[in-house]
Amino acid sequence: MLDFNFYNPTQIVFGQDRLAELNDQIPADAKVMVLYGGGSVKRFGTLDKISESLGSREVIQFGGIEPNPQFETLMKAVELVHSEGVDFLLAVGGGSVMDGTKFVALATQADSEHHTLLFHGFEPVPLSEAMPLGCVVTLPATGSEMNAFGVVTFNDQKYPFMSPLVFPKFSFLDPNLTLTLPDEQVANGVADAFVHVIEQYLTYPVNARVQDRMAEGLLKTLIEVGPVTLADSSDIEARKNFIWSATMALNGVVGSGVPHDWSTHMIGHELTAMFHIAHGRTLAIILPSLLRERKDKKHAKLLQFAERVWDITEGSDDDRIDSAIDKTESFFNSLGIVTHLTHYDIDDAGIDTVVANMEKMGLTALSETGDLTLDIVRKILIAAK
Repeated sequence: MLDFNFYNPTQIVFGQDRLAELNDQIPADAKVMVLYGGGSVKRFGTLDKISESLGSREVIQFGGIEPNPQFETLMKAVELVHSEGVDFLLAVGGGSVMDGTKFVALATQADSEHHTLLFHGFEPVPLSEAMPLGCVVTLPATGSEMNAFGVVTFNDQKYPFMSPLVFPKFSFLDPNLTLTLPDEQVANGVADAFVHVIEQYLTYPVNARVQDRMAEGLLKTLIEVGPVTLADSSDIEARKNFIWSATMALNGVVGSGVPHDWSTHMIGHELTAMFHIAHGRTLAIILPSLLRERKDKKHAKLLQFAERVWDITEGSDDDRIDSAIDKTESFFNSLGIVTHLTHYDIDDAGIDTVVANMEKMGLTALSETGDLTLDIVRKILIAAK
């Protein structure tokens, strides 16, 4: 196991009909900005419940945060925070709203050049303060409700950022708030959570037995409950397990003390930025082809994955690995996700554009070993056609 530091201060409030407890989580004298995306949180009464829970506090609403939140939109929220004297942020939505709110929390503390907050990659944003924030999750997928990461779109490019200052103070995970999600969003959320775990697990062995077993448990749980959650919105127990799996997938626990490989995410981000394919779908498109291309680099962990997650114990090493990758792709397909680029009208010219943009962004040495070059990215994308 590799050396690591682990820190996660987010309080989770999990369960049905617990929004009334918001009142206990936010300072009584706080002026709160509620940030959200489209109109669904209004249509389905979520904002009304939150307003009731916030009691007599002064509340400002800021809606319209896009999927893949735009820098310009978030800066409007920053301006409103300053003009209205807001001192607490409450994100209501999925990963995009939570990520955007984290950026607002940081940007309110910067004097100028706010876009440069996005240029630090996976190094902490160099600020000493951020506005406190909490989350009410309506779309489980990204794990943003219990981590210090976010992704914001600037000049049509997705930029990841991180800071320990933007761990949410609390997050509410109420399955009832997810019951109106369209099937496509549920499927995307399951795929997103699954790949989050994979990219912290399918690398090379470091004898991290606890993390491996936890990762395998999450993967098996998503395989079991993902299709059930998609098919039957009344199965609350399946939905609870999906929601908690999505949170646990990226809250730092399974990723501590192990190597990571975020190649699928880096390639997927480019597909989302350029072709507007939902994030979870891009991951499902890329992962099977990436695993097939990188079988030699991930051989030992792929065998472990085949045995412990997919219960494949017979056949040669290559047969077991191939079967595990095929089953993974079939799992994504069972969620209604098509895993071929041509389905999304992406041809060789589109692939060229992705590779060129990755070069422009400096994404030229990916993977857990830093040897996944753009030539290999091209091969992965061609195989995903």
